[in-house]
Amino acid sequence: MSSSSSSHEDERRAHEFSNLVQEFNQIVQAIGDPDAHPRRRRRKVAKKAYIHRDREAGALRLHTNYFAENPVYLDNVFRRRFRMRRALFLCIVNVVASDPYFQQRTDALGRPGFTPLQKCTVVIRMLANGGAADQYDEYLRIAESTSLECLRRFCRAIIHLFSAEYLRRPTSADCQQLLAMHEAKHGFPGMLGSLDCMHWPWKNCQTAWQDAYTRGD
Repeated sequence: MSSSSSSHEDERRAHEFSNLVQEFNQIVQAIGDPDAHPRRRRRKVAKKAYIHRDREAGALRLHTNYFAENPVYLDNVFRRRFRMRRALFLCIVNVVASDPYFQQRTDALGRPGFTPLQKCTVVIRMLANGGAADQYDEYLRIAESTSLECLRRFCRAIIHLFSAEYLRRPTSADCQQLLAMHEAKHGFPGMLGSLDCMHWPWKNCQTAWQDAYTRGD
C-alpha cells in the first residue's frame, strides 16, 4: 500500500517538474524571440538646419541706417518707425543693457552675438508695429525664437526697472497735469484719456453725431 502511494507521489512530482520545465522554456523562447516583443522604435528627430545669418552685417546695417553720425534715416523717419524719439530709444537701450542678456556676448565658437541695439530694435519694432517675430529676420538677422526671447526679457527688464516710476497708478496731481495738458493741446477741457470717451459731437465722426442725436444733445 505504501509502495503504491509513494509511486503515485513520485509520478505527480515528475509531472509537475515537467510542466515547470515546459513553462520555463516557453518564457525563454518568448524573451529571446524579437518578434514576440518588438522593440519600440525611437522617433528620429530632425536636426535643425543652421542658418548663417551674418549677425555682424545686420548690426552694421542697423547702425548705418539709424545710429551713425550721419544716419541714412533722419529723426522724423526714426520717430515714425520706432514710435519714439531716437534719444529716448538710446536711453532705454542703455538702461536695459544692465541686464546681461542684452549685452553683446560671444557664442561657443567665438563669434560675436547680437548687439543691444539689435535686440532692443526688434522688440520695439514688434511692439510699435505689431509685427510677427520673424518679420525682421532678413533685416536684423535675428531668428524668430531669439526675437521672442528678447521680447520676454525686455518686458521683464522694463517692469523691473521702471515699474516704480512709470507703471504706477496716477495720483491726483498727475490727473490734473494730464487734464491741463489735453486742454491746452487739444482744446477739450476734462479730457483725461481717449477722445472717444468724451461724448463730443464731431462732424467728421458719424458715430459721435449719432450718439449726440440719441442723447438729445
